[in-house]
Amino acid sequence: MTARDLLHRREFLQLLGAGSLVIVVGPEGVRRLDAAARPLAAEPWSPAVYVSVAEDGVVTLICHRSEMGQGIRTTMPMIIADEMEADWARCRVEQADGDEKYGNQNTDGSTSIRDFLRTYREAGATVRALLEDAAAQAWGVSPTEVKAQQHEVVHVPTGRTRTFGALVAAARTMPMPGPERVRIKQPGERRWQGKQMTSIDLGPMTSGTARYGADVILPGMKTAVLARPPVWGGTVASLDDSAALAVPGVERVVRVPGAPLPSGFLPLGGVAVVARNTWAAIRGRDALRITWNHGANADYESAAYQAALAEAVRKPGRAGRTNGNAAQALASASRRIVGEYYVPHLSHAQMEPVAAVARVRDGTVEAWAPTQSPVDARKTIAGYLGLDVAQVTVHVTLLGGAFGRKSKPDFVCEAAWLAREVGAPVRVQWTREDDLRHSYYHSAAAHRLEAGLDAQGTVTAWTHRSAYPAIAATFAPGVTGAEPDELTNGASDIPFHVPNMSVEICPAVAHSRIGWYRSVNAVHHGFAIGSFVDELAHATGKDPAAFLLALIGPDRQVDLSAAGLVAPASNYGATWADHPLDTARARRVVELAAEQSGWGSPLPRGRGRGIAMHRSFLSYVAAVVEVEVLPDGTVRVPRATVAVDAGFVANPDRVRSQMAGALIMAMSNTLYSEITFADGRVVQSNYHDYPVTRMRAAPRVVDVHIVESEGLPGGIGEPGVPPAGAALANAIFSATGVRVRRLPVGSQLAGWTTGATGRGDR
Repeated sequence: MTARDLLHRREFLQLLGAGSLVIVVGPEGVRRLDAAARPLAAEPWSPAVYVSVAEDGVVTLICHRSEMGQGIRTTMPMIIADEMEADWARCRVEQADGDEKYGNQNTDGSTSIRDFLRTYREAGATVRALLEDAAAQAWGVSPTEVKAQQHEVVHVPTGRTRTFGALVAAARTMPMPGPERVRIKQPGERRWQGKQMTSIDLGPMTSGTARYGADVILPGMKTAVLARPPVWGGTVASLDDSAALAVPGVERVVRVPGAPLPSGFLPLGGVAVVARNTWAAIRGRDALRITWNHGANADYESAAYQAALAEAVRKPGRAGRTNGNAAQALASASRRIVGEYYVPHLSHAQMEPVAAVARVRDGTVEAWAPTQSPVDARKTIAGYLGLDVAQVTVHVTLLGGAFGRKSKPDFVCEAAWLAREVGAPVRVQWTREDDLRHSYYHSAAAHRLEAGLDAQGTVTAWTHRSAYPAIAATFAPGVTGAEPDELTNGASDIPFHVPNMSVEICPAVAHSRIGWYRSVNAVHHGFAIGSFVDELAHATGKDPAAFLLALIGPDRQVDLSAAGLVAPASNYGATWADHPLDTARARRVVELAAEQSGWGSPLPRGRGRGIAMHRSFLSYVAAVVEVEVLPDGTVRVPRATVAVDAGFVANPDRVRSQMAGALIMAMSNTLYSEITFADGRVVQSNYHDYPVTRMRAAPRVVDVHIVESEGLPGGIGEPGVPPAGAALANAIFSATGVRVRRLPVGSQLAGWTTGATGRGDR
C-alpha cells in the first residue's frame, strides 16, 4: 500500500459506482477505491467495511463475518446503520465472499464485535458526516446547522429536509470529513446499539427458506459422499468398486488424495462415490469393498490415553504462570487438598453436517459453503489444487451451527477437487456418521489441582497441571503437547487472590485431528477449576459462593504480563493494558448470579444448586445451575441463572440467546457427550451413542443478567460454556453428594439414594 492509497481523513474520497456512494473504512484509515484500482487488501487483523448508499436511498451493508445463529448479520450492520441514522427498513444486508480486502473474516474466538466495534461505528459516522456536509453545501449553510435523522438530513433552523438518496450525487464530491466531524454517537443518541433488535435471519430460518450449504443447487450438479480412512493418517490399500458402480444412480468412483500427517486443513483422502443424488451416493459407498492401511495411530485407545494423561499431570510440567513459591507454600500448609479431573474428546455435532458445492470452469474454482473462514477456504483450495488464490471464489452460505468445525475447509477442498476431476459441479455431503467419525475433535484433557490452606481455610498455595493434545499437532509435525501460552485460555488468567501459584502444562501426543471447539481449552479448564473451588469450599465447611468471593479477594486490576505470566503473555489477542484481569468484574457477576438465583434458599430433597465463575475471551461469566436428580440418576435442570460482564453489549437479545445456548451445550458436555477411540477408530456414530441435550431436557428457565457497561467489548459466543459446566457438576454434588470428576456424568449417578439431609448417599 502506498501513501497515495491511504488517505488522510481530511482528504477527499472519490468513490465510483453506478449511482452509489461507497466508503471503505478500517482502523488504519479511509482508503481510496477508484475505477482503475483493484480493491486494496486490509491488514490481516483489521477488515475494511463497505457501506453503499444508492440514489433510490437503499443502504447496502456487507457483513464480512459468517452467520451461524449468533446474529452477526444483524448486529454488525445494525451498528453501522445506527451511526448513519439510516432507516433500518431501507437497509439490506449482503454476505461477503471470501476476500482479503475485507481483512479477517474468520468467525472464531468471539471477536466480531470486540475487535471491530469501533470500525463499524466509524464507518457509519463517516457516511453520516459526508451526507450532512453534502446537504449543507447544497443549502449554502454551515454543517453545524444540519443533522442526519432517520434516512434524511434536516436543516435544523428551517426544517428543510433531503433524503439520503437525493444527496448521493453531491456526497460523491465532498472531501473526507475531519475527525471533528466523524462523531461517534453517545449512549443516549443510539437507536439500536445496546437495545433489542430482531434478527434479520429469524424469519427465513424458521420458515425453511434460509439457504444453507446443502441448499445450493447448480445445473448438472452431481452429489458425492466419501469413504474416509477410519484411522487418522490411514490410506487405501486396495479397492473393489464393482458393486458400488452397479448401484442405480452411481456414475463414478474416484480416489481422493489425502495429505500426509499432520494433515491440517487438507482432506483426509479416501474414495468418493459420485452419483445423481445423495441416496444413490450413500448406497454406493456402502457397497465399496476397501482394505485400509491404518498407519501409525491404529493403536489409539481412549482408556489407555486417559491413564497416560493422568500420569502426565502427576509430574511437574512447563510453567505458564508463577507467583511466589507454590511448592514451598504447599509444603508448609496446614492442609493440602488434591483434585484430579478428566474431560474426554468432544465433537462439535452441529445440527447441519458439513456440505459444500464447487464448480470448476476455465481454470477457476467457485465454491459455496457454510464456512466460518472463507479466506482460509480460498487459500487451502488453491494450495490443494495447485492454483493461484485469485482463481478461487468462495461464497458463504448460512451455517446451521458450527462451534469451530466449519472454520476448517477440508470439506470444501473435497468438493473443489471432485468438481475438477468429474468435470461437473459437485456437492460433497457429509452424513452425521461422517461428521462424528472424521471430525476435528476437542482435546481430551487431564487436570491435577492442589491447594494449600492455612488454619482458617484460606488458600495460600495453588498448583494446577494440565495435559491435553495441542491443536498445533494437527498442523505441524513434532508437537508433543500444548504450549504454556495456551494456559491463558482459562487457567493462568484466573482472577484469584493466591500469593503462591504455579500453573503448568504437561506433555500429550495427539493421535487424531484436534481442532478448536466452542470455548476451546476454557471448557476443560473451567470444569476443573470451578469444580475444585467447590471442593475446597465443602472441605472447609464454607458456603461455595462465599468461598468463591473470598478466593477472588479485594478489587484490583492486574496486568498479568508483568505479574507472573511466562512470556509470551497472550490475552485473547488484546493487550493486558486494555483488558487487565479485573477482579471487581469477577466479583460483580458472582454476586449478581447468586442474588438473582435465590442462592441459599432451601430446596427439596434431590435438588441442589451449584455456582462457578470463569473469565474467558475477555468476559466474565458466573452461572448458578439448579438440578433435580431422579432416583434413576436422570439429571434435570429446572432453572439456571447467568450473569455476564462483557463490556459494551451491542445486542442484548443475542447475548441472552448465546448464554442460554452455552448452558445447553455445557449440559451436553457435562452430562452426555463423549468421543472415544478403539483401535484408532471413533466408537460413536450418531446421536444415539453421542447424545446431546434434547429439547425435553433443556432448562425451563434460563435467567440472564447483563452488567451494563460502556467498557471495551469482550466476547460473547464462547464465555458462557466454561462456568456452566462446572456449576452443573457442583449442583449435582449439592443434590446427591456424588462428586463428578470425570466427564461425562453418564451412569455415575445410578444407584444414588436421597439421605436424611437431602444429599445423596451411595
